[in-house]
Amino acid sequence: MSKQKTLSEVITLWKTDKRQYIKKSSFSAYVLLIENHILPAFEDKTGLNESDVQSFVFQKLDQGLSQKTVKDILIVLKMILKFGTKNQWLENTPLDIRFPTEREKQHLEVLSKTQQKKIMNYVQEHFTFRNLGIYICLSTGLRIGELCALTWEDIDTDHGVIQVGKTIQRIYIIENDIRKTELILDSPKTKNSIREIPMSRDLLRLLKPIKKIVNPVFFVLTNDQKPTEPRTYRSYYQKFMKELDMPELKFHGLRHSFATRCIESKCDYKTVSVLLGHSNISTTLNLYVHPNMEQKKKAIEQMSRALR
Repeated sequence: MSKQKTLSEVITLWKTDKRQYIKKSSFSAYVLLIENHILPAFEDKTGLNESDVQSFVFQKLDQGLSQKTVKDILIVLKMILKFGTKNQWLENTPLDIRFPTEREKQHLEVLSKTQQKKIMNYVQEHFTFRNLGIYICLSTGLRIGELCALTWEDIDTDHGVIQVGKTIQRIYIIENDIRKTELILDSPKTKNSIREIPMSRDLLRLLKPIKKIVNPVFFVLTNDQKPTEPRTYRSYYQKFMKELDMPELKFHGLRHSFATRCIESKCDYKTVSVLLGHSNISTTLNLYVHPNMEQKKKAIEQMSRALR
């Protein structure tokens, strides 16, 4: 076996290797998890056993981190351990980490149909490019980073589709113990996120006359060559909602509202999944497809009739 190394030493070598193969944004996310969670707990360790990692998981959950966040940390930790084992710097210890059963599913916050109509009517009557972004999200389910990256050339009013192929995000960069942030325009994280979304008749009617007079390389939200970033636009959205006396809904709630309206309109689940750019249909089903009491009663009645 090669000379044993501490986890901190292995992480330094892993980062040098890993950054060659992955996107800058993904590398930045990994480094943030390492600096904030993995190194403070394990940096001097020359090996990890299952009980160490299991205790770490419970500690992070007790601190209020979600299971998803803790699982993301574990994914990075396991990549590092695999790299260390492969190079014979760490001993191979299989990890079978268990999580408490999640008894409560998070309630999905969405706009009611009445609230959604009120917002969309308001945007039509009080047009600004920033207001337009909210209308586009409710009509297409775009993520905030995708919306901020949208340019007029991505909007094809001749064929009635929006091309989604870019995203804007501010990432944290940690180099030589110096932390800074950087705004980057990049392709989405998965190939499923690169997609075409047809425009509704109302959205097309709104965009067609504007498209004729704007500069195609300008960003939609600013109508300028410089974009707005998600954090800034999120603040604008919160003020917008407050002025309209709407519930305190996170910006992502617009995307949830779009998906919910699609499901309510009896759209097939696979199509909704593709429109949202989900990696697989199970994500869509788990988030949005929950039978209500009326549907449950109908199912019981159908089963009962079949037995008669």
